[in-house]
Amino acid sequence: MARTPAAPRSWAPPRWLAALTAVLVFAGLYLALVYAPPERTMGDVQRIFYFHVASAWNAFLAFLVVAVASAAYLRTRRPRWDDLAYASAEVGVLFTTLTLMGGTLWMRPVWNTWWTWDPRLTTTLILWFIYLGYLLLRSFSEGGERQARLAAVYGIVGFLDVPVVYLSSVWWRGIHPSPAETEFADPMVLALVANVVAYTALYAYVTLLRARQRSLEDRVAALRESLR
Repeated sequence: MARTPAAPRSWAPPRWLAALTAVLVFAGLYLALVYAPPERTMGDVQRIFYFHVASAWNAFLAFLVVAVASAAYLRTRRPRWDDLAYASAEVGVLFTTLTLMGGTLWMRPVWNTWWTWDPRLTTTLILWFIYLGYLLLRSFSEGGERQARLAAVYGIVGFLDVPVVYLSSVWWRGIHPSPAETEFADPMVLALVANVVAYTALYAYVTLLRARQRSLEDRVAALRESLR
């Protein structure tokens, strides 16, 4: 007898979120590239800082959501939590990639090198590899509930590297700059906050959209299975 398709388990983003995200992103770009003054010692290259920090913050947020959604899945076995964890991991890897790229673009003119094994950079690279492994696990495994449980455990354990990244510049000596080493004027603080908020809205929208897409993909697969 054909299996009845499961009901949709949607994480659809609200309609207003796309418009709000677009407004916030354009406002953040204006504040970072036009409104904020150049930093006294680094000049215009410091403007990368606004996007670099915003990307890093949302990478951390994305992996926190992976851990929380994974724990919720292990407790409830509801596939919608697995969809959210998977989607958040994909977006988190994207933001981590942007963080690493922004760091290298900043390093070249300031430190005259594209890469250095600074503790913050090294632990961020490890974080990128951890969640790239998570995505590979989801891609290469056979699927189903067993894969979802294994990925959930992996996603929770992988989050342990996030506080290590955050505290790495405190625990180990490196050349990674800290906010205390940069002279911020009020327009610069506004530009930083605006971009963090804009990227957070972008994270929320893309993650919910991707989670919605995953639920629809599973719905289509269930419909195909029911027609056999």
